[in-house]
Amino acid sequence: MKKGYLVAAGVTLVSLAALQGCSNSSSAKTESKTYSYVYTADPNTLDYTVSGRATTSNITTEGIDGLLENDKYGNLIPSLAKDWKVSADGLTYTYTLRKGIKWYTSDGEEYAEVTADDFVTGLKHAADKKSDALYIVQDSIKGLNDYVEGTTKDFSEVGIKAVDKYTVQYTLNQPESYWNSKTTYGILQPVNADFLKSKGDDFGSVDPSSILYNGPFIVKSITSKSSIEFEKNENYWDADKVKLDAVKLTYSDGSDPESLYKNFDKGNYSEARLYPTKSSYKAIEKKYKDEIYYAPQDQTTYYVSFNLNRKAYEFTSKENDTQKTDTHKAILNKDFRQAITFAFDRTAYNSQSVGKEAASKSLRNLFVPPTFISTNGTEFGELVKEDLAGDSTWSDVDFSDAQDGLYNVDKAKTSFEKAKAALEAEGVQFPIHIDIAADQTSDVAVQRVSSLKQSVEASLGTDNIIIDIQKESEDDYYRTGYYAESADQKDYDISDGSGWSPDYDDPSTYLDIFNSESGATSDNIGVDTNDADAKAEAEKAVGLDTYTELTKAAAAITDDLDARYKAYAKAQAWLTDNAIIIPTISLGATPKLSKVVPFTASYSVSGSKGGTYKYVEIQDEPVTTKQYEKALKKWEKAKEKSNKEYQEKLSEHIED
Repeated sequence: MKKGYLVAAGVTLVSLAALQGCSNSSSAKTESKTYSYVYTADPNTLDYTVSGRATTSNITTEGIDGLLENDKYGNLIPSLAKDWKVSADGLTYTYTLRKGIKWYTSDGEEYAEVTADDFVTGLKHAADKKSDALYIVQDSIKGLNDYVEGTTKDFSEVGIKAVDKYTVQYTLNQPESYWNSKTTYGILQPVNADFLKSKGDDFGSVDPSSILYNGPFIVKSITSKSSIEFEKNENYWDADKVKLDAVKLTYSDGSDPESLYKNFDKGNYSEARLYPTKSSYKAIEKKYKDEIYYAPQDQTTYYVSFNLNRKAYEFTSKENDTQKTDTHKAILNKDFRQAITFAFDRTAYNSQSVGKEAASKSLRNLFVPPTFISTNGTEFGELVKEDLAGDSTWSDVDFSDAQDGLYNVDKAKTSFEKAKAALEAEGVQFPIHIDIAADQTSDVAVQRVSSLKQSVEASLGTDNIIIDIQKESEDDYYRTGYYAESADQKDYDISDGSGWSPDYDDPSTYLDIFNSESGATSDNIGVDTNDADAKAEAEKAVGLDTYTELTKAAAAITDDLDARYKAYAKAQAWLTDNAIIIPTISLGATPKLSKVVPFTASYSVSGSKGGTYKYVEIQDEPVTTKQYEKALKKWEKAKEKSNKEYQEKLSEHIED
């Protein structure tokens, strides 16, 4: 899932990503019924089947239910589907829907019943509109790729059908043990055909009335750069599980991070991300010394990306074409990219936001979180380390979370000297000028890239490399980055603005996104999968074709998870060694104050149904550090037991 840019407000586009989990506190009072906080970027659409951006899904997932959802321990449980069956060969998934579930308008008026046909309509609409999220299912559902590519014109040949009014069935190309985790994502959510036809091109416009609702909340208003408001859907089929009456999110551009605390202290916000680097923090610590806590790291990975094929130069400090060419050649050099990776002090970078004490708590050293999956007791990070063990550059690197395993000035200098020798032989002149964009309205964002500049230049010398910070308006920053429609519009040499959270429970959800043939965010590294020339240049210059073949080979392994995970570990090892991106931090592990009862939100490691507002409870007083730590231990213990029981019961869904 495409995440929002790494903004100074320190939250995702909707804030509950840091609240995933559950395990209620029996002593908590829950009189307050409104959750209030901030959001940091406006959505550009409410069409949940077409958008792959968190700006959309963080809103629509609160109002739209799909087949399954996540419980408080991350298990997939029935939502609109009351039950499901999987064929013995793993190719056919059949879901039985609840009867009587209704669609409602933004005014709360009943519109129609939710039926199996709505799921067919939703997927066809997504395919016809060339959804940003097609990468999730295009190669999974039988016949879908042929329909998208135009080989087949008849959608009835695609592997989805309404068996009857309350039964929807999917036929896959190959077994996917993680298929059910995909059903929480917008592209597989239902759409009412009559409503879609009545709205035409206005379906999913940024207007609450442009979509229907079958979920726990109804979007009541969206005011650009101002607020987003939700109200509880009183007719919701599972209404007794919804503890909030309303949700109000106020726009924050990151220009005043301390306003989060101030509004929490006044009772305006239900929680607040804190900034230890600000002058007010000592006073906050004194007043709330027993209430500040750190949530665990989550599965979102933010990263610095190299633009391998930059075309846009609206914002640059380069003075001539020679500098542009020299920078381009340098970025295509593996040793040069490695040099920047090792020269970048990510602990100092993160401390600009969270302070020195917490600077390492959210650091991440691999794109795929090292504990995301495991096989035969070996975690993914260890599999990657085994693949890189024979390379002296990486053999001593620690890839575990919450520590900086990459910053090493000696390695940076060694890699740079190799790069410089090769580049000078090509006629490249030094210093190399590297443009990096920063949202000038966000002081923390500017401080972060300033820290990156300082550490890289100090490690490698300004006679070798100069990082040029391009301070841009918020609109320009998003236009030339997050909302850019193609790689050609990505206006930077390197960017620290991108992040990714997993769509489903498999390492492919991370690693396939840079595949040069079908990668969902390959544009972040300057490669459009539909631009043959750009793709060919990147493949030739940096060996991206090798990476693509590694991911394709891993994806082809469907009958042996151990072999599959090891194959994807090889792809991660290639990505690490070639330094196409530099992982920086995760979400979570930041200091906060909150009145949200610990671990009452749903939890997931992937998809769109973790951390939703559905189960959230609010208490009158701030959560204490002791309350949180006690709840965390209780939740972790219960989660381990629940996940084990869940896995044992999965066989009940397999048909004889």
